[in-house]
Amino acid sequence: MTAAAPPAWNLFKQIFADHWDGFKRAHPRYDRRYYDGLVEKMLGCGNPDQMGYIDYRCLRCGEGTHRVAMSCKSSLCLRCAKVYVDTWVSQVSQMLHEGVIYRHIVLTMPALLRTTFYQNAKVLLSAFMRCGVTCLDAVFTRVSGRALKGGYIVVIQTHGRNGQYHPHLHIIATSGGWDRQAQQWVHLDYVPYPLLRKQWQWHLLTMLRQTIKTQEIKRLVDTCYTRYREGFVTNVQKGDVPARSQSLATYLAKYVVSPPISLRRIDRYDGHRVTYHYRSHKSERVERETVAVYTFIGRMIQHVFPKGFQRIRYYGVQATKTFAKLRGVIQAALAKVQGFVKGAIKIIAPLTYRQRYQQSTGRDPLRCPHCRAEMGVWKIWHPKYGVIYDELEVIARGKYASPTPRAAPPGSAGRTVRPAARGISLSLFDLR
Repeated sequence: MTAAAPPAWNLFKQIFADHWDGFKRAHPRYDRRYYDGLVEKMLGCGNPDQMGYIDYRCLRCGEGTHRVAMSCKSSLCLRCAKVYVDTWVSQVSQMLHEGVIYRHIVLTMPALLRTTFYQNAKVLLSAFMRCGVTCLDAVFTRVSGRALKGGYIVVIQTHGRNGQYHPHLHIIATSGGWDRQAQQWVHLDYVPYPLLRKQWQWHLLTMLRQTIKTQEIKRLVDTCYTRYREGFVTNVQKGDVPARSQSLATYLAKYVVSPPISLRRIDRYDGHRVTYHYRSHKSERVERETVAVYTFIGRMIQHVFPKGFQRIRYYGVQATKTFAKLRGVIQAALAKVQGFVKGAIKIIAPLTYRQRYQQSTGRDPLRCPHCRAEMGVWKIWHPKYGVIYDELEVIARGKYASPTPRAAPPGSAGRTVRPAARGISLSLFDLR
């Protein structure tokens, strides 16, 4: 009988465990402590002895226990990606202005520029994000005839559907902008596609030429103007209020914060080659690709951003420092407009570990299976800091001691007695 194939998560970890050292020798660019740390954390994710853990125990009967391994939060870890997406959705859903219609805009670049961006990622990626904002402000101003400041949540994504390097911007943009001089919100029903294409080409190439001042870049820019006379490819989805898809943030999450590959897309790994599938943009069909293991690792690791890089940024009326200040002003201005949409934004609370566990298994992990009482934190251990919390030590220090004195038993010497545990009888159950 043939053994069952291991889960995709184990496959992904196994690929890196088997070949990471060899990959670094073949590609010295990634032979850095930063990348080693990401891989090490990813391989240890889910292992309580390596990552640390939180122990829960039923404080009523002492029988029910549950251990939760701490997550690695590595940007390379596909296991942590789902939590990251949920957190992002919660954050973004709270950063949308009620009544404002938002559009999803994608700004791309031709294949001719991708190698340049890969080789100069440290200096180009941040400028790339700012460039997209400058471009949209210019387009909004041109269309309206007023100096408008739009609101933008910009997410940079560097991977295409097959995992290759393809930097592009996903932007949640307001359909219009704030006219500061008139103290008025100006709504735009549409964005002229040809204008956006030409404007994006000009802003991107100007940024590239100003950031990397070499003759080679100058020739590359000239080639782009000659070859792409209609401008660069952009995609503007029809403006839609978030209520129609429950939440614009939820709708976009799979596009803007998804990892280079999902676990279910890994089909096979034989020790030397990896087979995975993806839906092609060109054919709109599912296609499979088999690549050498070093190629697969390269396609994953190349999308890790430099340490400290913020891949999600807020600009204009969505900027964190001005959001709260402008929210009231924009609401007052929109209230005068007939098309104001009330309740369009659905605030999504972040899911806790307990809620995510219940969603996936249908079982409450912190409910004691023996007495059905709710379990409490018993012990927290971290591999670097050791024991952070120990309930047994807290009990020994008198956590449950009541400050209220009680009368001495009849016939005693009359001394006041204090109860040891708030009137609750605690059994010292077996801790092994």
